[in-house]
Amino acid sequence: MKPLAGKVALVTGATRAAGRGIAVELGAAGATVYVTGRSTRDRRSEMNRPETIEETAELVEKAGGHGIAVPVDHLDPVQVRELVERIEREQGALHILVNDIWGQHSEPEWDKTVWESDLDSGLRLLQLGVNTHVITSHYALPLLIKSPGGLVIEMTDGTSEFNADNYRVSFFYDVAKGAVGRVAFALAHELDKYEATAVLLTPGWLRSEAMLEGFGVREDNWRDATERIPHFAISESPSYVGRAVAALAADPDVRRWNGKSTSSGELAQVYNFTDLDGSRPDAWRYIVEVEHAGKPADTTGYR
Repeated sequence: MKPLAGKVALVTGATRAAGRGIAVELGAAGATVYVTGRSTRDRRSEMNRPETIEETAELVEKAGGHGIAVPVDHLDPVQVRELVERIEREQGALHILVNDIWGQHSEPEWDKTVWESDLDSGLRLLQLGVNTHVITSHYALPLLIKSPGGLVIEMTDGTSEFNADNYRVSFFYDVAKGAVGRVAFALAHELDKYEATAVLLTPGWLRSEAMLEGFGVREDNWRDATERIPHFAISESPSYVGRAVAALAADPDVRRWNGKSTSSGELAQVYNFTDLDGSRPDAWRYIVEVEHAGKPADTTGYR
C-alpha cells in the first residue's frame, strides 16, 4: 500500500512550479489531492502563463493518486470557504494542507527600495503572497484538526536562518517571505495542542517552468544554462520539494518538525530521497558556503 493512501491533501497554488511538483508527489504516494489556482483551460490568471490546474490534476492521476482541480481565488473568503466545505462533503477529512500561493504577478522589481517600488504592485504582491495563506488557514484548519496528525506546510523562499540575516532582493519580496515564516511559527503554536504540525519549507533554486523558459532551456537540458549562470548547477526540479512534502506527510514522527524551518535539501538527507537525476542538491548550504562566499561554482559535496 502506498504510504499516503486514504489521505486527503489540499495544495494551493498548484498550477505550476513547486505547487505542481508537490501535488504530483503526494499523488505518487497515494493521496487524494485537491489542486487549486486561478489558471484554468478556460481562463488564465494575471500571470498569463499556459499551465493549468487541470493539467496538474491529470499529472496527479498519472502518478497514481486522485487529482481534483478546483478553480479558486484564495483572496476571496467565500470561494475558500466553499472549497473547504466541498472537501468535507466529498472526503470527510483534510489531512495535509500546503499553502504554496505566491504573489509574483508581474515582472519583479528587484533591488528597489519601498519608495522606489510601484506601491500598487507591491501591495498586490503582499495580498497574493500573504493574505491568501491566512484566509486559507482560517477556513481549512478547523477541518484539518478534526483528524489527529494533521500537517500544514507553509511554502516560502529561504530558510528562517537565511532570511533573518539576508535582505531578500526588494522590500516587498523580503516582507512577504518574512511574513510567511511568521505564519508558520504562529500556526505551530496554535496547532500544537491538536497534535497537528506546521512546518516552514523552502525549495532551493527551483527549475520552475518560468525559470527554464527564462534561461532558454528545458528540464532535459537544463545544465546548458550553467554556461551563462554557473551557480545554476545547484538547481533542483519541482519534484524534489514535492518528495520532501510527501516524506514529511508519511512520517509517523512528523511532530518533531513542528515550528521548524527546513529545506528540500535538508529533508533529502533525513528521509533519503533524491531529485529526478538521483542527486541530492543542498542549495541553501551551497548558497551560503559557495555563492555568497564568492567562490567559483562547484557543486562537489553539495549534490
